[in-house]
Amino acid sequence: MYITTLEDKQTEIAAIKTNVEQLLDIIGEDRQREGLQRTPERVAKSLLQLVGGYGVDPIAVLNSAKFTEQYSRPVIVKNIEFYSLCEHHILPFFGKVHIAYIPNGCIVGLSKIPRVVDILSHRLQVQERFTRELCQCIQQALQPRGVMVVVEAQHMCMQMRGIEKQGSVTVTSDYTGEYTDPALREEFMQSLD
Repeated sequence: MYITTLEDKQTEIAAIKTNVEQLLDIIGEDRQREGLQRTPERVAKSLLQLVGGYGVDPIAVLNSAKFTEQYSRPVIVKNIEFYSLCEHHILPFFGKVHIAYIPNGCIVGLSKIPRVVDILSHRLQVQERFTRELCQCIQQALQPRGVMVVVEAQHMCMQMRGIEKQGSVTVTSDYTGEYTDPALREEFMQSLD
C-alpha cells in the first residue's frame, strides 16, 4: 500500500479526536447529539487518510518499475483524477493531471505515474507546488529527455467561501528538457482536447 494505513495511527487518531471535540465545543455544537457522537473519530481517520502521502517516497515508487526500453517518443498519461487538501484552508481541491515524458533509454510501468499523483496529492498542497513536484519527481527518477505536467483543478476555497465563484478552474503547468520547445508543448496541449 502506497498511502498510509490507519492501523498504526492510534496515537494520532486520539490526538486529532480530542482536537475535533474541542472544535465542536468552540463552534457551539452539542457533541452528545446522535449525529455528532462519533464525528471526532471519523474526522480523525478521514484526515489521516487524506494526508496519507507523507512518509512515502514517490521517486522510490517510480524506481521500482523502471524498464530499459529504447522508445523515444512522448509517453502521455492523461485524465488522472486527484483529490487534495489546500494547505491554506484545509479545504479540498480536485481535478485532473496530465503527464508526458520523453524516454531516454528507460520507461516506467504506467500504473506508477497515477500512484505518484496519489502520493503527492495526499499531502497538504498548493496546486503550483503539486505541479512542480510531479514534474521534478518524474525528471529525477527517470532522467527522461523531457517532462511536462498540466494540472486542472477546482478549489473549494474559491467555491465554498471567500469569492464563491462556481465552476472556476485553475490550470498550472511545469516542464523540463525538450518540453521547453513551444511546438512540443503545444503538441502535448492539443492531445488533451
